[in-house]
Amino acid sequence: MKRYLSSLLLSLSIIITACGQQTFDEKMNSLYKRTVPLIKASELKGKSNVILLDTRSPKEFDVSHIEGARMIDYDNFKKADVKNIDKNAEVIVYCSVGYRSERIGERLQEMGFTNVKNLYGGIFDWKNQNLEILNKNEQSTDSVHTYNKAWSRWLYKGVKVYE
Repeated sequence: MKRYLSSLLLSLSIIITACGQQTFDEKMNSLYKRTVPLIKASELKGKSNVILLDTRSPKEFDVSHIEGARMIDYDNFKKADVKNIDKNAEVIVYCSVGYRSERIGERLQEMGFTNVKNLYGGIFDWKNQNLEILNKNEQSTDSVHTYNKAWSRWLYKGVKVYE
């Protein structure tokens, strides 16, 4: 009887735990309002003539960023930050997972930008797809600032950096 109860309790705890876990895609889809079209890492990789805007903090950007990205600080974003960008250019925004970048993408659209896209899964998914990221010295790195410990669970590949 004890063995049966132990097995039953173990099975129930596994089922309850499994039911409470989200996949990466489920988590991403729960974050997005879908106000800015999404672009996947595989679609962005190899694209040329795009403006890539990293909407994370300077500290996050210094740990790593996608090659060619320009830092636009989410917390201090101003219209002047994008005044020299053609409003018809293809602009891709990203952050850690895509939430902050979607908010910046909305602001860009309100400012008249016509071709703004949000990188699905942000730099986390970029790195999870084994794509290259660079540090503040423009050298290849495996480190990604994961915002905090809770968000770091969504970075499967690379070195998690947070404070």
